[in-house]
Amino acid sequence: MAAPALEIKDLHAWYGESHVLHGVDMVVQPGEVVTLLGRNGAGRTTTLRAVMGLTGARKGSIRINGVETIGMATHRIAHHGIGYCPEERGIFASLSCEENLLLPPALKGAGPGMPVDEIYAMFPNLAERRNSQGTRLSGGEQQMLAVARILRTGARMLLLDEISEGLAPVIVQALARMITMLRSKGYTVVMVEQNFRFAAPLADRFYVMEHGRIALAFGAAELEARMPVLSELLGV
Repeated sequence: MAAPALEIKDLHAWYGESHVLHGVDMVVQPGEVVTLLGRNGAGRTTTLRAVMGLTGARKGSIRINGVETIGMATHRIAHHGIGYCPEERGIFASLSCEENLLLPPALKGAGPGMPVDEIYAMFPNLAERRNSQGTRLSGGEQQMLAVARILRTGARMLLLDEISEGLAPVIVQALARMITMLRSKGYTVVMVEQNFRFAAPLADRFYVMEHGRIALAFGAAELEARMPVLSELLGV
């Protein structure tokens, strides 16, 4: 049996002296879409950042495809085929859309990156705006570009932080189609989402965080039965 794409055990993380994660346990299988739910400040973004080595001190175990990465630097973690799309997106404003796409190097430990033509087929908006500067792209186009840039590296696991936030419904629908397409191609996706309506139809499984811990974990088939407790935990 293949190792989980991501396996987190008893993960603690700090920012300076602030102890933010208090023993997080989480498993993501290859090809799954998993959504991390919770109120603001619950520790969801910190969990993604801790996986990438972007917090302060970390303690516990983080295995990517069976390889322990808790002691690795961020650039070495990335070479295990994982990419992080932060909430702020990080587009290079002075570069064109296509230059942003061509910038990331291929990851040594990953497979070949997705060809630019295939990315443009998935994101027609980016094909139309390929020569536009990063600053001239809409928020939705910048979000698409931030995800597409990860696909160019050859990463097969994507950590996506609030990708639907503040975007027009038509763009949110395009992002939903993108995630469905990525799942069909065998990619693994871990999403932090506040937009429950966006996340609910896409995820295979859900984890709910509260106070830096996993408070609840369940599969998509259980979603309806879990709604009363979810309403309590999330205020949805």
